[in-house]
Amino acid sequence: MRLINAFGNGARHTIVSGAPDHMEAAQHIARGIAVTYPRDFPSLRGRPTPGRLQRLAKAMASHDLILTYNWGAMDAVMAHTLFGEVHRLPPLIHHEDGFNDDEALKLKASRKWYRRIALGRASGLVVPSEALEAIALETWHQPIGRVRRITNGIDTGKFAGKVRADALRGLVKRKDEFWAGTLAGLRAVKNLPRLIRAFAPLPTQWQLVIVGEGPEKAAIRDEAMRLGVGHRVHLPGFAPDPARFVGLFDVFALSSDSEQAPISLIEAMAAGRPVAATDVGDISAMVSNENRPLIGRGEEALAGALRTLAGDAQLRARLGQANMAKARASFDEKTMIAAYRRLYSSALGGADLV
Repeated sequence: MRLINAFGNGARHTIVSGAPDHMEAAQHIARGIAVTYPRDFPSLRGRPTPGRLQRLAKAMASHDLILTYNWGAMDAVMAHTLFGEVHRLPPLIHHEDGFNDDEALKLKASRKWYRRIALGRASGLVVPSEALEAIALETWHQPIGRVRRITNGIDTGKFAGKVRADALRGLVKRKDEFWAGTLAGLRAVKNLPRLIRAFAPLPTQWQLVIVGEGPEKAAIRDEAMRLGVGHRVHLPGFAPDPARFVGLFDVFALSSDSEQAPISLIEAMAAGRPVAATDVGDISAMVSNENRPLIGRGEEALAGALRTLAGDAQLRARLGQANMAKARASFDEKTMIAAYRRLYSSALGGADLV
């Protein structure tokens, strides 16, 4: 949605979703931008039969550039490869930003070969992380000229301001409290019970705040109650505009089994927060050099990082400043948008996306 807003009416946008009943993100598109949601576009779900793939190909023919995202759109990518010449289809650029729970720990063999074939005519394959770039090159056997790594970016300046103690609904941070916090969809791949176990031994003035919604909420609450820290673990639900509250965290924590280049981490860094996290995806490369020793494998490493940060206010401040500087230098939104603009313009033969 940020790219749509950045390009504005320099392009007309058609959005097709594999989950048409869950289009909440569309509310973040700026008013006045030309966007359509065709109801007659063939479903992105179903068996990849020749007839269905050909219907997908025909539906793409009237556009100038096709942008597809993740596994849920891979049948459209396959349709483009198989029937692109027949229907004179426009260029297609595919984007992969990570994996669902069913591929978080191990990629499915059947999907490996499907991706290899489907991406055969793609003009580009965009990934946000070094880890995913390696998978694209070594596992999906994509040519190096097709793969483009474009790092996630945010408006880093928004996160530098002061935050209110009551910025999160239903919670007020007291002056004698310290907060470890995270932003995450409450899914199994985030392994938030691990975070609770790592957090539990911290001194009682420390609270754990988990911002997000998802199907694992009950399991997270149960683990907190089992460990006797239910009164110190808070789940306020989804909260928009993280710039309003991430600065309340004294430590930002990630306990995921799988990540690529998480935007929540960049947001925490931009807000000047020190980080304790599992060493997955590009996390260790994303944080500042000073913070890197606190990124480790497994639950004991995460618990140790939290314990170290909880016990040293000067260290928290020093790492937070280093992370803020790294975020501003490496993960600014303007750099990201410029990279996408160049890639899409090149695929369109040099057309300017104002």
